[in-house]
Amino acid sequence: MFDNKTLMITGGTGSFGNTVLKRFLKTNVREIRIFSRDEKKQEDMRIALSNDKVKFYIGDVREFDSIHQATIGVDYIFHAAALKQVPSCEFYPMEAIKTNVIGTENVLNAAIANGVHRVVVLSTDKAVYPINAMGISKAMAEKLLVAKSRTVREGGTVLCATRYGNVMASRGSVIPLFVEQIKKGGALTVTDPNMTRFLMSLEDSVDLVLHAFEHAKQGDIFIQKAPASTVEDLAKALLAIFKAQNSIKVIGTRHGEKLYESLVSREEMAKAEDMGRYYRIPADNRDLNYNKYFVEGEQKVSQLDDYTSHNTHRLGTPEVQELLLKLDYIRENLHA
Repeated sequence: MFDNKTLMITGGTGSFGNTVLKRFLKTNVREIRIFSRDEKKQEDMRIALSNDKVKFYIGDVREFDSIHQATIGVDYIFHAAALKQVPSCEFYPMEAIKTNVIGTENVLNAAIANGVHRVVVLSTDKAVYPINAMGISKAMAEKLLVAKSRTVREGGTVLCATRYGNVMASRGSVIPLFVEQIKKGGALTVTDPNMTRFLMSLEDSVDLVLHAFEHAKQGDIFIQKAPASTVEDLAKALLAIFKAQNSIKVIGTRHGEKLYESLVSREEMAKAEDMGRYYRIPADNRDLNYNKYFVEGEQKVSQLDDYTSHNTHRLGTPEVQELLLKLDYIRENLHA
């Protein structure tokens, strides 16, 4: 489906963008446009790749004109540009809204205006029952996508999303922090030993994107089933891999941090389609003229549980260790 087509990746210089780019360079795609506001990262990527298929566009999703111009002639968009750090979004919530909500609307509007075939928006488990500004802004981005999908003419741009748990070794995540602390000989700072998180690789995340591009219907949200572990077991697994004797220091839960993450709410589980490796959450296409919104309830919802990092398959330290050793990031640091 990508033969001789043009793909644009917003936020294309980040961890997701880089991995998506590498996968798509193995296809017969005609052109890949990297859209972001960081010219230094773009320059580093351009020099490292030296590939004529990759084109670079400086711009900001907050500015409709810049994303609209860059989208002309594009067939597919993977929208990864976002503010993702929980603490920074807590202190600057309006910045999260500008990028994660308004920026997403600009991308969707530009895609529809320019006749893009499909848009996949990157979301997060923090959008389910959100308690922090980052999660709230991503939840709003999902709501925006579903609402806008109802208004697209038949045969027009297909709008969908993928929702991820923690992606292992992505920039700003806990694994690179632990590895850095191990190398420096300091204590590994664990917020809560019993805190659980989903474990996905960057390659898994790209598989989910490809699945969404291929199978999405208007307004769909796709979730990949994933195992989880406690933060303590993750720390112990890394210590075992690096044969390190660092201590583990419990520092307490950070501002806006959950004990566990949910990938699918129980309300969504009531209508989710189990596709084996993935869940598909179809868009709710009812309008305001229906009773269940105001009067009647949904009995099935009361009988279901959320899909969370507490009730998914839990990995022990040896299994986490095995999973981590598959990551390029870990292997590179072991031999550094």
